[in-house]
Amino acid sequence: MNEAGDAQDGELRALQAALAAEHAAVYGYGVVGGRVARERRTEARTAYDAHRARRDALARAVRDTGGTPVAAAAGYALPFPVPDAAAAVRLAAELESRVAGVYADLVRASTGERRRGAAEAMREAAVRSVRWSGESVAFPGLAERGGTASGTPAPSA
Repeated sequence: MNEAGDAQDGELRALQAALAAEHAAVYGYGVVGGRVARERRTEARTAYDAHRARRDALARAVRDTGGTPVAAAAGYALPFPVPDAAAAVRLAAELESRVAGVYADLVRASTGERRRGAAEAMREAAVRSVRWSGESVAFPGLAERGGTASGTPAPSA
């Protein structure tokens, strides 16, 4: 395969990974919304809506690139139990951190307007992660990658 074909395949793989991460985030925010304290429900709903919009845009981008969008799993294994509001806040921060990581991959794999959009999505996820966790990292989407084997919760069987 030529260099242009390799780059296009890499971009499509990164788009699919970002789409899969958004599917997982939408699922995860369903859990967050059911457990988070009343005073943070609006924040959870806003994040949920943002991830749904990004998911839909990524599905279109995958189709525009000639691919078939990866489907959402029926369910996802959460990284830890979420029995209460405190755990829901930790889950929201973790979801955003993981999404930022896959968008960092899409930034690396793309160019032009798609790269700008991926960078914006990465920034938004990093800001939401900080809001949920109260902590930040120097390079959102990059530092977190060292500590996780995967950028998204695993689909459950």
